[in-house]
Formats: sequence, C-alpha cells, structure tokens
Amino acid sequence: MTSLWKNQLIMLAATGFGLGYSPVAPGTLGTLAALPFIWLFTYIPKAAGAFFLVCFLLSSVFVADRAEKILGRKDPGAIVIDEIAGYWVTMCLVPVTGITLIVGFIAFRCFDIFKIPPVRYFEKNFSGGAGVVLDDIMAGVLAAFTVKCLYVLGVH
Repeated sequence: MTSLWKNQLIMLAATGFGLGYSPVAPGTLGTLAALPFIWLFTYIPKAAGAFFLVCFLLSSVFVADRAEKILGRKDPGAIVIDEIAGYWVTMCLVPVTGITLIVGFIAFRCFDIFKIPPVRYFEKNFSGGAGVVLDDIMAGVLAAFTVKCLYVLGVH
C-alpha cells in the first residue's frame, strides 16, 4: 500500500469519515459518528464490546498521532476520532436508550468543551496522539459517571 493511500485511510478514520472537515461544530458532528459503534455494540456480549472499545481507544491514539503529522498541526479540529472514542466511553455504563444517548451526548460535549479538571490535565500534559485522545477519554469517563448517576436516579 502506498504512502498516499495510508495517509488517506488515516485521515478518513481521524476525521470521522470527513465529518471533522465541517466548517461548523466539527467536534459535535464527530461525536455523532460514534452512534453506529454504540448501537452495534448493544448487540454483542459485553466482554467483546469492552475488548473492541479498548482496541478502538488504542487505535485512536495511533490514528490521531499520524493525522497530526499529516496535517502538521497540534490537535487540529478536523481530527474527531477522539470525540468518537470519548462518546463511546460515555455510553459504556448504561443501557442505550434515546434518553441516555441524549443525556450522554450533552454530558460528554460539556466535559469535552469546558475541560474541567482532570480533563484539562490530560490535554496539557500529553502530546501527540495521546494528547489528542486522552482528554476526550477522561471527558467520556466523567460523562459516563454522570449518565450512570442520572440513570440510577431514574432518568432513562
């Protein structure tokens, strides 16, 4: 496979099949690219879903790192694979329903945009693909706990 093809595949994955190129809210649109993954993994055993999620998270770090190098910029907005990973993490602790998807989406986007501690720590203290992805994973973890608490309280 030629270098050009490899770069195109990296960018296709990094940009959420092009959603990251949107001139308006690329991160928000990129977050929506997680929906097929979230939906698909409701139909497989939890252990298999967890395995695939971990593989996706590790792959995201690699893809984001390569995409940064291709674009020549640190954490450009076009890279949205981190939002896909973060929203997928968000939805791991609750059954997937219309309400939990909406609440999870809002919670994840808030944690991702406002970068409250410890999310900001991961953004500031890691570089390359890890710097791109880890803050979104932490935003996803915080959002997951938020959605789980609301779910336990009856919001579903």
